[in-house]
Order: sequence, then C-alpha cells, then structure tokens
Amino acid sequence: MTSSNHQPEAVDRTAAVRTLNDAFRRNPTAGRAVITPGVSALPHDQRLALLMAVVGFTAFDAGNDPYNEHDFGAIEQDGVSYFWKIDYYDQDYGMGSPDPANPHVTRRVLTIMRADEY
Repeated sequence: MTSSNHQPEAVDRTAAVRTLNDAFRRNPTAGRAVITPGVSALPHDQRLALLMAVVGFTAFDAGNDPYNEHDFGAIEQDGVSYFWKIDYYDQDYGMGSPDPANPHVTRRVLTIMRADEY
C-alpha cells in the first residue's frame, strides 16, 4: 500500500480476525471449546440448544462487539443469561497469540459460560 495512512491495514486485520472468529464459532471443532461448570450442569438438550445458539449467533452490536471482531456474545436461554467468548493462543495453547489475524500462529478457544460465572 503506498498511502502513509495505515487505517486500511487495520480494517483488513479486523476483517481477517472477524472472518476467522465467525468460521471458528460456526465450527468450534476447528479449535477448542470449553464450558464452565454452570453450563456443564445443564441437561444435555439444554447444553445442545445453547451450543446451537452460539453457533448461529448473529446479534453483534456496538455493545457486545466494540472492536467488530465477533469474539463475544450474550444469549438468553430459559431465563438465564449466558456469555460466549473467543480467546487467542499460540500453537501450543501456552501463551497469547502473536497475531490473531494469522491462522498459522493462532489457536482459538471458545468458552461458553453462565453470565454469573464471568
């Protein structure tokens, strides 16, 4: 890019992270998915319904997605609030990723929890 303004590069990076997060959320087996004890305690059918709500989540807005990276969401199910979030790790899941926009150096972890466990 010949422009001295780096804004398009930042937009491209955000778009890359968002695209990778959306793909991972729709197919969490591409990384790791973990649930907290409050979610684990749910009956199987409710856990499955919650997972399907996370996979199909599209209600992103400035309040839950201020950086437009699609890495967090809130879901209401059966009168209970749940959160999901995506974190970025290095290849060995030992430290944070050096570049969440680069899938070759990043492993994603999806955590699903009750809001009161956050």
